[in-house]
Amino acid sequence: MNRSDDLHEATARVLDRDDIEGVLGGSFYAPRPSGAAQSRTPGERPTHYKVICISMYTDDLERLDEMVQTLKARGLTKANRSALIRYALGAVKLDDVPKGL
Repeated sequence: MNRSDDLHEATARVLDRDDIEGVLGGSFYAPRPSGAAQSRTPGERPTHYKVICISMYTDDLERLDEMVQTLKARGLTKANRSALIRYALGAVKLDDVPKGL
């Protein structure tokens, strides 16, 4: 198995996690039954994730988007910026990070 196959398998595991499916498929896109009460009170926010804002150079964003498109072309239809960044966080070895970061 080559490095590309390893990356493909690892990325597929990250992008196919059940919690991603549960958030998007199970609640966000699922139609609400008629007459069903909301499970959260207005203003209450989910605790399992946070929406954040970060700044990135446009060249880095273009590279990130190209990587996402490559993954989608390989059949990873759930690939997106957020999932790829989460995968990259898991792959970082802190001992390898240069001091001048």
